[in-house]
Amino acid sequence: MAYIRRDLERKFLKMNDFFKVVLVTGARQVGKITMLKRLANKSKRTYVTLDDINARELAKNDPKLFFQQYQPPIIIDEVQYAPELFSQIKLMVDQSEEKGLF
Repeated sequence: MAYIRRDLERKFLKMNDFFKVVLVTGARQVGKITMLKRLANKSKRTYVTLDDINARELAKNDPKLFFQQYQPPIIIDEVQYAPELFSQIKLMVDQSEEKGLF
């Protein structure tokens, strides 16, 4: 199946160069993850989904170890399943000036 380029790609890349963290939300089945996976492959970014129960449990129980296993720059799909990650993300971005980590 041919990839359908999304208008959001340019906007995401611009925001990614400007901010340390970018959150992509939207309606189901519109291609958010397809787009992000494609961009991740182009930029050698780590991709992990918290639909994977093992990744989710690690994220919930040991956020620090989670980010040792899945190192930034990273795309985390279904991040809402592990809100415990947010405080660790904050700590990490506060310690770095690098843009586009998450």
